[in-house]
Amino acid sequence: MAAAPLAVVGDRLCTDLLDVTSDLSALDSQGFWAVVVPYDGAPVCARFGTVRPARPWRGARWHGPSPSSWSSSLDEKGFGLGVEEIRAAIAAGDVYQVNLTRVLSAPVEDLDDPHHDIAALGAALALGNPAPFSAVVRVPPAGVAIASASPERYLRRDGRRVASSPIKGTAATPDGFTPKDHAENIMIVDLVRNDLGRVCEYGSVSVPSLLAVEAHPGLHHLVSTVSGELRDDLGWPELIDATFPPGSVTGAPKIAACSIISRLEPASRGPYCGAIGWVDAGSRTGELNVAIRTFWIDEGRLCFGTGGGITWDSTATGEWAETQLKAARLLSVASGAAEPVP
Repeated sequence: MAAAPLAVVGDRLCTDLLDVTSDLSALDSQGFWAVVVPYDGAPVCARFGTVRPARPWRGARWHGPSPSSWSSSLDEKGFGLGVEEIRAAIAAGDVYQVNLTRVLSAPVEDLDDPHHDIAALGAALALGNPAPFSAVVRVPPAGVAIASASPERYLRRDGRRVASSPIKGTAATPDGFTPKDHAENIMIVDLVRNDLGRVCEYGSVSVPSLLAVEAHPGLHHLVSTVSGELRDDLGWPELIDATFPPGSVTGAPKIAACSIISRLEPASRGPYCGAIGWVDAGSRTGELNVAIRTFWIDEGRLCFGTGGGITWDSTATGEWAETQLKAARLLSVASGAAEPVP
Protein backbone atom coordinates (compact mmCIF):
# COMPACT_ATOMS: atom_id res chain seq x y z
CA MET A 1 0.00 0.00 0.00
CA ALA A 2 1.35 3.44 -0.93
CA ALA A 3 2.64 5.57 1.93
CA ALA A 4 0.60 8.64 2.85
CA PRO A 5 1.57 11.94 1.24
CA LEU A 6 3.90 14.17 3.22
CA ALA A 7 6.51 16.87 2.81
CA VAL A 8 9.35 18.05 5.01
CA VAL A 9 10.26 21.52 3.75
CA GLY A 10 11.67 24.55 5.54
CA ASP A 11 11.83 22.65 8.88
CA ARG A 12 8.10 21.95 8.63
CA LEU A 13 6.31 18.62 8.45
CA CYS A 14 3.30 18.77 6.14
CA THR A 15 0.56 16.14 6.19
CA ASP A 16 -3.13 15.83 5.25
CA LEU A 17 -2.89 16.45 1.52
CA LEU A 18 -5.75 18.66 0.31
CA ASP A 19 -5.10 19.04 -3.40
CA VAL A 20 -2.44 18.84 -6.10
CA THR A 21 -2.06 21.08 -9.14
CA SER A 22 0.47 21.96 -11.81
CA ASP A 23 -0.82 25.55 -11.92
CA LEU A 24 1.80 27.83 -10.35
CA SER A 25 -0.79 30.59 -9.89
CA ALA A 26 -2.16 28.53 -6.99
CA LEU A 27 0.91 29.65 -5.05
CA ASP A 28 -0.57 33.17 -4.96
CA SER A 29 -3.91 31.97 -3.51
CA GLN A 30 -4.14 30.58 0.04
CA GLY A 31 -2.67 27.72 2.04
CA PHE A 32 0.70 26.09 2.58
CA TRP A 33 2.22 24.36 -0.43
CA ALA A 34 5.07 21.97 -1.04
CA VAL A 35 6.45 22.73 -4.48
CA VAL A 36 8.43 20.66 -7.00
CA VAL A 37 9.34 22.27 -10.31
CA PRO A 38 11.26 19.64 -12.32
CA TYR A 39 13.89 20.58 -14.86
CA ASP A 40 11.98 18.24 -17.18
CA GLY A 41 8.24 17.89 -16.64
CA ALA A 42 5.22 19.64 -15.16
CA PRO A 43 5.29 21.39 -11.76
CA VAL A 44 3.71 19.70 -8.75
CA CYS A 45 2.16 22.03 -6.16
CA ALA A 46 0.74 20.10 -3.20
CA ARG A 47 -1.37 21.92 -0.60
CA PHE A 48 -1.37 20.39 2.88
CA GLY A 49 -3.88 20.91 5.63
CA THR A 50 -1.60 20.26 8.62
CA VAL A 51 1.74 22.00 8.99
CA ARG A 52 3.84 21.70 12.13
CA PRO A 53 7.53 21.73 13.11
CA ALA A 54 9.41 18.76 11.70
CA ARG A 55 10.33 16.07 14.20
CA PRO A 56 12.97 13.32 14.17
CA TRP A 57 12.13 10.43 11.87
CA ARG A 58 10.55 7.52 13.74
CA GLY A 59 9.95 5.24 10.78
CA ALA A 60 12.03 2.41 9.37
CA ARG A 61 15.73 2.96 8.74
CA TRP A 62 16.72 3.48 5.10
CA HIS A 63 18.23 0.47 3.31
CA GLY A 64 19.78 1.60 0.05
CA PRO A 65 21.21 -0.12 -3.03
CA SER A 66 24.67 -1.67 -2.84
CA PRO A 67 27.57 0.65 -3.69
CA SER A 68 28.45 -1.50 -6.70
CA SER A 69 24.98 -1.27 -8.27
CA TRP A 70 25.16 2.38 -9.36
CA SER A 71 25.42 3.13 -13.07
CA SER A 72 25.88 6.45 -14.89
CA SER A 73 24.08 7.90 -17.90
CA LEU A 74 27.51 9.09 -19.11
CA ASP A 75 30.75 7.24 -18.48
CA GLU A 76 34.05 9.10 -18.11
CA LYS A 77 34.77 8.95 -21.84
CA GLY A 78 31.30 10.15 -22.83
CA PHE A 79 31.41 12.94 -20.26
CA GLY A 80 34.83 14.00 -21.53
CA LEU A 81 33.56 14.16 -25.11
CA GLY A 82 30.74 16.39 -23.88
CA VAL A 83 33.26 18.70 -22.20
CA GLU A 84 35.19 19.01 -25.46
CA GLU A 85 32.03 19.72 -27.47
CA ILE A 86 31.14 22.51 -25.08
CA ARG A 87 34.64 23.97 -25.31
CA ALA A 88 34.28 23.93 -29.10
CA ALA A 89 30.98 25.81 -28.79
CA ILE A 90 32.69 28.35 -26.54
CA ALA A 91 35.50 28.76 -29.08
CA ALA A 92 32.87 29.36 -31.77
CA GLY A 93 31.27 32.11 -29.67
CA ASP A 94 27.99 30.24 -29.16
CA VAL A 95 28.14 30.14 -25.34
CA TYR A 96 30.33 31.17 -22.43
CA GLN A 97 29.50 28.28 -20.10
CA VAL A 98 27.33 25.15 -20.06
CA ASN A 99 26.46 22.99 -17.08
CA LEU A 100 27.00 19.34 -18.07
CA THR A 101 25.45 16.67 -15.85
CA ARG A 102 24.98 12.93 -15.63
CA VAL A 103 22.36 10.85 -13.86
CA LEU A 104 23.39 7.96 -11.63
CA SER A 105 20.87 5.26 -10.81
CA ALA A 106 20.55 1.95 -8.99
CA PRO A 107 17.66 -0.51 -8.63
CA VAL A 108 15.40 -0.43 -5.59
CA GLU A 109 13.92 -3.90 -5.28
CA ASP A 110 10.73 -3.44 -3.22
CA LEU A 111 9.25 0.04 -3.08
CA ASP A 112 6.53 -1.14 -0.68
CA ASP A 113 9.20 -2.00 1.88
CA PRO A 114 9.27 0.83 4.50
CA HIS A 115 13.07 0.56 4.46
CA HIS A 116 12.91 1.93 0.89
CA ASP A 117 10.64 4.86 1.78
CA ILE A 118 12.00 8.12 0.34
CA ALA A 119 11.26 9.78 3.70
CA ALA A 120 13.63 7.31 5.35
CA LEU A 121 16.33 8.34 2.87
CA GLY A 122 15.60 11.98 3.71
CA ALA A 123 16.17 11.19 7.38
CA ALA A 124 19.46 9.45 6.54
CA LEU A 125 20.58 12.48 4.54
CA ALA A 126 19.69 14.82 7.42
CA LEU A 127 22.14 12.88 9.58
CA GLY A 128 24.83 12.03 7.04
CA ASN A 129 24.76 15.16 4.85
CA PRO A 130 22.84 17.99 6.51
CA ALA A 131 22.03 20.83 4.12
CA PRO A 132 20.44 24.28 4.53
CA PHE A 133 17.80 23.71 1.83
CA SER A 134 17.00 20.05 2.37
CA ALA A 135 13.56 18.74 1.46
CA VAL A 136 11.52 15.55 1.28
CA VAL A 137 8.38 15.40 -0.85
CA ARG A 138 6.31 12.23 -1.09
CA VAL A 139 3.11 12.67 -3.09
CA PRO A 140 2.07 9.28 -4.51
CA PRO A 141 -0.93 10.67 -6.48
CA ALA A 142 1.52 12.77 -8.52
CA GLY A 143 4.23 10.10 -8.69
CA VAL A 144 6.62 12.24 -6.63
CA ALA A 145 9.22 10.67 -4.31
CA ILE A 146 12.14 13.05 -3.75
CA ALA A 147 14.76 13.57 -1.04
CA SER A 148 17.02 16.58 -1.48
CA ALA A 149 20.13 17.66 0.41
CA SER A 150 20.55 20.86 -1.56
CA PRO A 151 23.01 23.50 -0.36
CA GLU A 152 21.68 26.12 -2.80
CA ARG A 153 18.86 28.65 -2.67
CA TYR A 154 17.07 29.21 -5.96
CA LEU A 155 14.47 31.72 -4.80
CA ARG A 156 13.42 33.29 -1.53
CA ARG A 157 10.38 35.53 -1.39
CA ASP A 158 9.18 37.72 1.48
CA GLY A 159 6.35 39.86 0.19
CA ARG A 160 7.85 41.78 -2.70
CA ARG A 161 11.45 41.15 -1.68
CA VAL A 162 13.04 38.30 -3.66
CA ALA A 163 16.55 36.84 -3.68
CA SER A 164 18.58 34.10 -5.32
CA SER A 165 21.92 32.69 -4.12
CA PRO A 166 23.69 30.85 -6.95
CA ILE A 167 26.55 28.47 -6.19
CA LYS A 168 29.40 28.28 -8.65
CA GLY A 169 32.77 26.93 -7.61
CA THR A 170 33.46 23.70 -5.73
CA ALA A 171 36.66 22.75 -3.92
CA ALA A 172 37.75 20.22 -1.33
CA THR A 173 39.31 22.97 0.84
CA PRO A 174 38.44 26.65 1.39
CA ASP A 175 41.68 27.75 -0.31
CA GLY A 176 41.25 25.39 -3.28
CA PHE A 177 39.26 27.68 -5.57
CA THR A 178 40.74 28.58 -8.95
CA PRO A 179 40.41 31.70 -11.12
CA LYS A 180 38.00 29.59 -13.22
CA ASP A 181 35.75 29.17 -10.15
CA HIS A 182 35.64 32.92 -9.51
CA ALA A 183 34.97 33.76 -13.17
CA GLU A 184 32.25 31.13 -13.36
CA ASN A 185 30.48 32.50 -10.29
CA ILE A 186 30.57 36.11 -11.49
CA MET A 187 29.24 35.05 -14.90
CA ILE A 188 26.22 33.37 -13.31
CA VAL A 189 25.66 36.33 -10.99
CA ASP A 190 25.30 38.51 -14.10
CA LEU A 191 22.84 36.00 -15.56
CA VAL A 192 20.75 35.97 -12.34
CA ARG A 193 20.80 39.77 -12.22
CA ASN A 194 19.38 39.79 -15.74
CA ASP A 195 16.73 37.17 -14.87
CA LEU A 196 15.51 39.02 -11.77
CA GLY A 197 15.63 42.31 -13.65
CA ARG A 198 12.86 41.02 -15.92
CA VAL A 199 10.37 40.95 -13.02
CA CYS A 200 11.78 43.38 -10.44
CA GLU A 201 11.39 47.13 -10.08
CA TYR A 202 13.88 49.05 -12.18
CA GLY A 203 17.02 49.82 -10.19
CA SER A 204 16.15 47.48 -7.30
CA VAL A 205 18.39 44.55 -8.28
CA SER A 206 21.62 44.40 -6.27
CA VAL A 207 24.33 41.94 -5.22
CA PRO A 208 24.61 42.11 -1.41
CA SER A 209 27.09 39.21 -1.27
CA LEU A 210 29.69 38.15 -3.86
CA LEU A 211 31.98 35.09 -3.80
CA ALA A 212 31.35 34.10 -0.19
CA VAL A 213 33.01 30.81 0.84
CA GLU A 214 30.63 28.31 2.44
CA ALA A 215 31.58 25.01 4.08
CA HIS A 216 29.41 21.97 3.39
CA PRO A 217 29.92 18.29 4.25
CA GLY A 218 32.97 17.10 2.36
CA LEU A 219 33.51 20.24 0.25
CA HIS A 220 33.34 24.04 -0.02
CA HIS A 221 31.39 26.31 -2.36
CA LEU A 222 31.52 29.86 -3.66
CA VAL A 223 28.12 31.50 -3.11
CA SER A 224 26.79 34.90 -4.18
CA THR A 225 23.41 36.53 -3.51
CA VAL A 226 21.31 38.65 -5.87
CA SER A 227 18.16 40.43 -4.64
CA GLY A 228 15.44 42.76 -5.88
CA GLU A 229 11.89 44.07 -5.40
CA LEU A 230 9.24 42.10 -7.31
CA ARG A 231 6.86 44.32 -9.25
CA ASP A 232 3.43 44.78 -7.66
CA ASP A 233 1.50 43.18 -10.52
CA LEU A 234 3.56 39.96 -10.61
CA GLY A 235 3.58 36.77 -8.54
CA TRP A 236 5.08 33.30 -8.35
CA PRO A 237 4.28 32.22 -11.95
CA GLU A 238 6.03 35.24 -13.43
CA LEU A 239 8.95 35.04 -11.01
CA ILE A 240 9.60 31.37 -11.80
CA ASP A 241 9.04 31.85 -15.53
CA ALA A 242 11.66 34.63 -15.62
CA THR A 243 14.32 32.76 -13.68
CA PHE A 244 13.83 29.05 -14.42
CA PRO A 245 15.80 26.86 -14.92
CA PRO A 246 18.28 28.25 -12.38
CA GLY A 247 21.29 29.80 -14.06
CA SER A 248 23.82 27.91 -11.96
CA VAL A 249 22.68 24.60 -13.47
CA THR A 250 22.25 25.74 -17.07
CA GLY A 251 24.91 28.19 -18.23
CA ALA A 252 25.19 31.42 -20.18
CA PRO A 253 23.54 32.55 -22.34
CA LYS A 254 20.81 30.41 -20.85
CA ILE A 255 18.78 29.55 -23.96
CA ALA A 256 21.86 28.50 -25.94
CA ALA A 257 23.20 26.53 -22.96
CA CYS A 258 19.91 24.67 -22.53
CA SER A 259 19.95 23.74 -26.22
CA ILE A 260 23.41 22.20 -25.85
CA ILE A 261 22.37 20.40 -22.66
CA SER A 262 19.44 18.77 -24.46
CA ARG A 263 21.80 17.55 -27.18
CA LEU A 264 24.60 16.21 -24.99
CA GLU A 265 22.81 14.65 -22.02
CA PRO A 266 21.32 11.23 -22.86
CA ALA A 267 19.11 10.99 -19.75
CA SER A 268 16.32 13.29 -18.64
CA ARG A 269 17.21 15.38 -15.61
CA GLY A 270 13.71 14.92 -14.21
CA PRO A 271 13.49 16.86 -10.93
CA TYR A 272 17.28 17.23 -10.79
CA CYS A 273 18.38 20.83 -11.42
CA GLY A 274 14.79 21.99 -10.95
CA ALA A 275 13.44 23.50 -7.72
CA ILE A 276 11.95 22.12 -4.50
CA GLY A 277 10.61 23.96 -1.48
CA TRP A 278 7.63 25.60 0.16
CA VAL A 279 5.28 28.53 -0.32
CA ASP A 280 2.96 30.07 2.26
CA ALA A 281 0.51 31.72 -0.12
CA GLY A 282 -1.32 33.72 2.52
CA SER A 283 1.79 35.52 3.77
CA ARG A 284 3.42 35.75 0.33
CA THR A 285 6.54 34.03 1.58
CA GLY A 286 8.43 31.00 0.35
CA GLU A 287 11.77 29.41 -0.40
CA LEU A 288 12.79 27.08 -3.20
CA ASN A 289 16.09 25.27 -3.51
CA VAL A 290 18.06 24.38 -6.60
CA ALA A 291 17.44 20.63 -6.77
CA ILE A 292 21.04 19.48 -6.70
CA ARG A 293 22.33 16.80 -4.28
CA THR A 294 18.91 15.28 -4.87
CA PHE A 295 17.59 11.71 -5.06
CA TRP A 296 14.34 10.61 -6.66
CA ILE A 297 12.65 7.31 -7.42
CA ASP A 298 11.67 6.63 -11.02
CA GLU A 299 10.38 3.31 -12.35
CA GLY A 300 11.94 1.22 -9.62
CA ARG A 301 15.31 2.97 -9.63
CA LEU A 302 16.85 5.40 -7.20
CA CYS A 303 18.31 8.28 -9.22
CA PHE A 304 20.84 10.99 -8.41
CA GLY A 305 22.37 13.71 -10.57
CA THR A 306 25.82 15.27 -10.52
CA GLY A 307 27.53 17.75 -12.82
CA GLY A 308 29.43 20.99 -13.18
CA GLY A 309 29.88 24.15 -15.20
CA ILE A 310 32.09 23.81 -18.26
CA THR A 311 34.11 26.84 -19.37
CA TRP A 312 37.01 27.32 -21.78
CA ASP A 313 39.45 26.57 -18.94
CA SER A 314 37.78 23.23 -18.14
CA THR A 315 39.50 19.90 -18.65
CA ALA A 316 37.67 16.62 -19.10
CA THR A 317 39.65 15.04 -16.25
CA GLY A 318 39.08 17.92 -13.86
CA GLU A 319 35.35 18.20 -14.54
CA TRP A 320 34.83 14.44 -14.16
CA ALA A 321 36.67 14.58 -10.82
CA GLU A 322 34.37 17.39 -9.67
CA THR A 323 31.27 15.32 -10.42
CA GLN A 324 32.83 12.49 -8.41
CA LEU A 325 33.58 14.80 -5.49
CA LYS A 326 30.02 16.13 -5.44
CA ALA A 327 28.50 12.64 -5.58
CA ALA A 328 30.74 10.56 -3.32
CA ARG A 329 29.40 11.51 0.10
CA LEU A 330 25.75 11.47 -0.96
CA LEU A 331 26.01 8.06 -2.61
CA SER A 332 27.70 6.72 0.51
CA VAL A 333 24.75 7.87 2.62
CA ALA A 334 22.25 6.42 0.13
CA SER A 335 24.06 3.07 0.03
CA GLY A 336 24.86 2.93 3.73
CA ALA A 337 28.57 2.67 2.92
CA ALA A 338 31.29 3.43 5.46
CA GLU A 339 33.53 4.96 2.78
CA PRO A 340 32.70 7.31 -0.11
CA VAL A 341 31.26 5.46 -3.09
CA PRO A 342 33.52 5.82 -6.17
